[in-house]
Amino acid sequence: MSKNLRIKSLQPEEEYIYLTYSLENDKKEESKILLENYRVLLQRALDWLWDRTKMERKEVKKSKKVLTKVKITLPKKKQVYKVLRDELEKVNKLASHYVDKAINDAYSILESWKRRAEKGQASLSKPTLRKVYVRVKSTLRKVEGEEVRITVRPYEYVTFSWSHTWFSRRVKGLELGEPVIKEDKVYLPFRYRLPWFTPLDFLSIDSNLYTLDAYDGEKFVTFSMKELYSMKYGMELKRGRIQSFASKHGRKGKELLRKYSHREKNRVLDYIHKFVNKLLEMYPLTLIAVEKLNKQEMFRDTSDKLSKKISKTVWRSIHRVLKYKAPLYGSFLKEVNPRLTSKSCPRCGWVSRKVGRTFHCERCGFTLDRQLNASLNIYLKMCGFPHIRDIPRVWVGVIPLKGRRGNGFPRDSVEAQGLRIRYDFMKIQ
Repeated sequence: MSKNLRIKSLQPEEEYIYLTYSLENDKKEESKILLENYRVLLQRALDWLWDRTKMERKEVKKSKKVLTKVKITLPKKKQVYKVLRDELEKVNKLASHYVDKAINDAYSILESWKRRAEKGQASLSKPTLRKVYVRVKSTLRKVEGEEVRITVRPYEYVTFSWSHTWFSRRVKGLELGEPVIKEDKVYLPFRYRLPWFTPLDFLSIDSNLYTLDAYDGEKFVTFSMKELYSMKYGMELKRGRIQSFASKHGRKGKELLRKYSHREKNRVLDYIHKFVNKLLEMYPLTLIAVEKLNKQEMFRDTSDKLSKKISKTVWRSIHRVLKYKAPLYGSFLKEVNPRLTSKSCPRCGWVSRKVGRTFHCERCGFTLDRQLNASLNIYLKMCGFPHIRDIPRVWVGVIPLKGRRGNGFPRDSVEAQGLRIRYDFMKIQ
């Protein structure tokens, strides 16, 4: 299969990418009226739905243990929407569109709490509101030049302008989405319409402690992340000293800790953004596949020493920034299931129980570095090709070639064995 093949199923699902900028809220009095009244609506909607929420506890036997599981049933939205809307209209002091918004937000809060509570990750008490923000619907805002006018009540408005901001030139010609109003800031999401096309290249990335190992269909490329890991390790040592100081100096120590935490976060994000920019400049118009990782699951199956190392990684942050910036370069991000990517043979599909630094297939003799093998399996998953054990009469796999690698720090020649993808649909005799 050629690398330039266009696959229809890989078309982008969304038509827009959002670029969000923040403004200082200079209309705090008007915003306070909006936020306080919306908080009343949202709390009333939560209370009303909570009174009609049912919880059932069931005991389930698992091996020798008896576990208690909770099943939560929320009232169906279609059945109670009209009644709830009439109840909220009695206390509503804002435009009527905010009532619909409060109902949707209340359901969103309860559904999120339900998912966590059924997994045992949240208490079974009613969710509490902390800081309330308002996402303004398109029917409640009107853009005039470089300012947006938001309806609070009938014939009462609040206006925010971005004419003299640093990003005013960047957003010319872009369409404003749904502004988010908080007590101290206002967030303006501008949306950029994506051109319709399909990716020309494909890239799979395997995330590891010190490296990102990638495969682009022709060669392997290894990106070293040791600099970022060292930065995080140094920050952890310094944070320990600051926390010791903060425990003895009260308010002054807390302010210093808050200042350092903000600086630490910015340094890491700055490094990630620069790395992602270079990666996307190397691979424009590309479908990029990464693993959908869950650190909490990793912590359960690893030792304390390895858990500390995993906690210093920023895989999800890299994936999030990559997903955000990829459409600007004509690329898209796809997450695949990481299960058995480093333990499976990409040629015949055999799964090894235990894998060291090098993967060796006992069935067909295929040998490759474990991390490179994972990136290769991610590539196959991204393209949707199964192994021999999934479809017995179809063979899809790889042909080992001599060593071919992209730029990156070297490994042993045996472990750096290059591959060429072969998509050959043949009936097995």
